[in-house]
Amino acid sequence: MSGFFYYLAAFALVLGILVVVHEFGHYLAARWAGVKVLRFSVGFGRTLWSRRWGQDGTEWAIAAFPLGGYVKMLDEREGEVAAEELHRSFNRQPVCWRMVIVAAGPAANFALAVLIYWGLFWHGTEEFKPILGSPAIASPAAAAGLQDGEQVLRVSGEKVQTWQEMRWLLLQRAAEHDQIDLEVINAANEIVIRRVDVSSVRRSGWQGDALEQLGFALYRPRLPPVLGKINVNSAAEAAGLRSGDEILSIGEQVIDSWAEVVREVRQSPEKTLRVEVLRDGARIEMSVTPVAVDERGSTIGRIGAAVSDYSQARTALMITVSYGPWSAFRKAVGETWEKSVFTLLMIGKMVTGEVSWRNISGPVTIADYAGQSARLGIDYYLKFLALVSISLGVLNLLPIPILDGGHLLYYLVEIIKRGPVSERAMEIGQQIGLTFLIMLMAFAFYNDINRLLFSG
Repeated sequence: MSGFFYYLAAFALVLGILVVVHEFGHYLAARWAGVKVLRFSVGFGRTLWSRRWGQDGTEWAIAAFPLGGYVKMLDEREGEVAAEELHRSFNRQPVCWRMVIVAAGPAANFALAVLIYWGLFWHGTEEFKPILGSPAIASPAAAAGLQDGEQVLRVSGEKVQTWQEMRWLLLQRAAEHDQIDLEVINAANEIVIRRVDVSSVRRSGWQGDALEQLGFALYRPRLPPVLGKINVNSAAEAAGLRSGDEILSIGEQVIDSWAEVVREVRQSPEKTLRVEVLRDGARIEMSVTPVAVDERGSTIGRIGAAVSDYSQARTALMITVSYGPWSAFRKAVGETWEKSVFTLLMIGKMVTGEVSWRNISGPVTIADYAGQSARLGIDYYLKFLALVSISLGVLNLLPIPILDGGHLLYYLVEIIKRGPVSERAMEIGQQIGLTFLIMLMAFAFYNDINRLLFSG
């Protein structure tokens, strides 16, 4: 599968799951309240497929425009309702039931995130240890004295086991604090405290990768340029390379480490390279042509060979984290809650101007991230799905007309004034909300295009 279609498929699967889960939340709540559901649609516009099913003859449909979906319920405002079915009309339900039905969509997104995290935490996930590479020159990380090979034990006093946990805590603390204390252990097994100035992240409006801005880098051990496993029918096999060969040079470049091998191969897709290796004490020259493959929209070269001590390096860098069923569930709920609050916090800072609007991502960027996470493995893909599900839940609860949160606002006003909001007011609100969402989507697409044209 080509890179484009792979990324498209990964994105379509994420979108399809989230839409179905969100709308199914509305559907279940409506059925629970006794409201008749007329149509359950994934997507908008022209119907591509439909089937009626259930006691009420609900139409289940897939439509042409996939960015969303809806549940259509029996409602007097949208058509004539038979007298015997008036009690099943959405508009006839008490306001508390209408609020439950509307809130059930975002609630389903949060529930999905909890379920995913619960399964991952219970089953166990293999992740990078929080071991730091050499910090970028003149960066806050370098100024704090962080050194290559140091492992982070705590962030602001809170224990971390993985790189992702460290990253998440740094982001959380950077939202409110100028300085963060990291407890690290160095090569001499000494535990020291490094104080990192993180204020530059907020000053930049949170644009780009926050850890990269601070100068943090993942530790990469220096591996000797010795070949391990050679893939069958690979460019390396075709060239005559063997396991145990030590690469001495590629072209005019003298090779000292495996990282240099990777660099030379990656930047030479479909180019024939002269390779000198040391085999059984003898120097041998041969030619290898890296195969061109797509990676995140860029073409790179690969020869189908691994480093010899990959397994040892992997063991040193990776950790498997798992929990018991109850502990995993509590951690899943906490993870979902923390990410929901952080998302809402960032939206608030975006409104006040503390966070740049350039951070808004559209379908193109989301599709890119979906493809990247899918290539990394099922665990990463599921975590991405959970994160997007949380974002969708939070966004839908915003008090913007046309979104679920806008409807909840109407019902809250109805409770306060003891009467429904006028049809005219709702129409005006819907128009304003629709205009705002169209402008937001246009801006997101603009950001996506800018990232494609000017990133890297």
